[in-house]
Amino acid sequence: MPDTPTASCDITLTVNGREVRRPVPARRLLVDFLRDDLALTGTHAGCEHGICGACTVLIDGEPARSCITLAVQADGCEITTVEGLTPEDGLSPMQQAFKECHGLQCGFCTPGLLTTLAAAEPEDHPTDADIRELLGGNICRCTGYQHIVDSVNEAWGRS
Repeated sequence: MPDTPTASCDITLTVNGREVRRPVPARRLLVDFLRDDLALTGTHAGCEHGICGACTVLIDGEPARSCITLAVQADGCEITTVEGLTPEDGLSPMQQAFKECHGLQCGFCTPGLLTTLAAAEPEDHPTDADIRELLGGNICRCTGYQHIVDSVNEAWGRS
């Protein structure tokens, strides 16, 4: 069977504050574009069905699953990955709280958790139950979630 050329599209998007223009195959997933084409490996491909949350990025400020989003769907959008959450001079307050409160163990889910939290407003989620609900779309197999909740409370100044 002869090779069939894959349709390609030119996209322009802003990733972590930097404009990116690239041709991409029409069926390339955003997670693969970020990891393989842009070497932003903080975004993890976990379940590849949009369930686990490890691939969460912000698209125009809203959490989105990059494993079920085509790169061409992000054309013209602003994308923030976990790398874009980290200030040049160290860790963000949420990252520091995760470190201090043991909110991560293996770390596989952590980028998706941090990205999800980056879109949240602390006053919108004042209770532990609210934090757990906010993070309900992010699966962690290591922590049991209590240290994650403690980390969020620490970062939001409610510990």
